[in-house]
Amino acid sequence: MCWLAVLFDGLDMFVYGSVLPHMLEQKALGITADQAGDLGSYATFGMLVGALAAGTVADRIGRKKLMVACVTLFSLASGLCAISGSVAVFGLGRTLAGVGLGGLLPTAISMVCDYAPRGRAALTIGLLMTAHHAGGILSAYVALWLVEPLGWRAAFGVCVVPLLFVPVLAKSLPESLSFLLAKGRGDEAAELARRHDVELPAASGRKDPADRWTNLVNLFRGGEWIQTLLYWLASFGGLLLVYGVATWLPTLMRGEGYELGSALTFVVLFNLGGIVGMLAAGRASDVFGAPRISAIWFALTAAGVFLLSVHMPLALTFTVVFLTGVFLNSAQTMIYATVSIRSTPDNRATAVGWTSGMGRFGAVFGPWLGGQLLAADHGDWGFTAFALAGVSSMVFIGVAALRGARQTPKSGAEPELIGAH
Repeated sequence: MCWLAVLFDGLDMFVYGSVLPHMLEQKALGITADQAGDLGSYATFGMLVGALAAGTVADRIGRKKLMVACVTLFSLASGLCAISGSVAVFGLGRTLAGVGLGGLLPTAISMVCDYAPRGRAALTIGLLMTAHHAGGILSAYVALWLVEPLGWRAAFGVCVVPLLFVPVLAKSLPESLSFLLAKGRGDEAAELARRHDVELPAASGRKDPADRWTNLVNLFRGGEWIQTLLYWLASFGGLLLVYGVATWLPTLMRGEGYELGSALTFVVLFNLGGIVGMLAAGRASDVFGAPRISAIWFALTAAGVFLLSVHMPLALTFTVVFLTGVFLNSAQTMIYATVSIRSTPDNRATAVGWTSGMGRFGAVFGPWLGGQLLAADHGDWGFTAFALAGVSSMVFIGVAALRGARQTPKSGAEPELIGAH
């Protein structure tokens, strides 16, 4: 159930980038390149709001109800985009969709962690995250099959289809075990755990706001503020790169002279690479260390993105796009893994959450930056700008890793792998 929900999340997230070349070419809604960048940022800003609100809302109504609400919200918002008659209404639809998209992913990750077999949580999260990239692949085919004969509105109309999945989700998805335990519904949680043959998660007392602020302050005590800022800056550059490339890849490749069909094939290969990368990066990090893998992956990503500005034979370009997808998406995930490993157990959730939150500002900035470059007729600089973001993240996570290696390792539970998006 969670995998399918995240599949629809990925479809809705990536469909805008897939149809954007057609919208710009047809001047749909009178859209310009700089407006297109703004619209891409609206969705990522909505994701920032949704991600930050998800924890508080889930504590009140439960993770199951929140997942149902998020799928409903981003599906209806896509319907608003499909019938919009102006850029303003379309932008409102993308913002509302972003709120739903941002709230769904962390909630689904928490849900599958509750029901994952012992010792398999990281693998389960990795498998869940493949759904997001599978949704990106689906978005390319939706655009390829529907946009030319039916127009861009048809692609957003397909994104309303997940509404049919909402009743199934509401009926079949069990409630989060952690939520039930926190609400004192231990018997219900025990019955669900027995039915699904999993262990109950360890009960933990709910923290009051003072405890949460104390955990945040701890990130800046002593010399920790330097380490914290390095992680935040690395995450900012990483998500700028992820969402900048996700939004503008087809359009930039069209600008390099490739046909629309080839440009959309790049989206498919990029997301196929993301699936492979999510499954491979965790294993490589177990052997060589998450900080080292993250830094190396960002360096390889920067090289791949820069190479895309060079017109190469099509087969070679396909290979570069695939490998860039492998390294880019999992490089950001390894930032979260690094923060998790370097944090104490009681401060881990705060450290990872704020690193992700600060990175979201990069996710907002990336699509906007691509739009500004295209509007100024400097689209060829788009790949260079995104490559520089990769280099900056490589430097920041590398310096953070070197500083962390000189400190006494912190004890803690098995590291968590949080989805890059």
